[in-house]
Amino acid sequence: MPDSERRKAASEKLARLKRELNDSQVNTLNSLEQFGWELKFIRHKLFQDPIAVVFDGNREKFAVLEADGKLNENPGFDIRH
Repeated sequence: MPDSERRKAASEKLARLKRELNDSQVNTLNSLEQFGWELKFIRHKLFQDPIAVVFDGNREKFAVLEADGKLNENPGFDIRH
C-alpha cells in the first residue's frame, strides 16, 4: 500500500475516533497534540463509558482522557506492548 493511502487511512481512523469524544476531551486532545501526544484508541467495555487512550510522542507513556477533559496519567490499568 503506498504511503499516501496509509496516511489517508490513518487520518480517517483518527477522525472516526475523535467523533466519539465530547467537547472537553477534544479541547484537551488538541492541546496535547501540540506536544506530540496522539489519540490511539477508545476502549469500549460493556455497560461502561468509552475510555479514550492517548500516548505521548515517544510512546513511552499513556494516559486516559476523562469525560471532563482531564488527563489521567494513572488510569488503573496497563497497556500491552
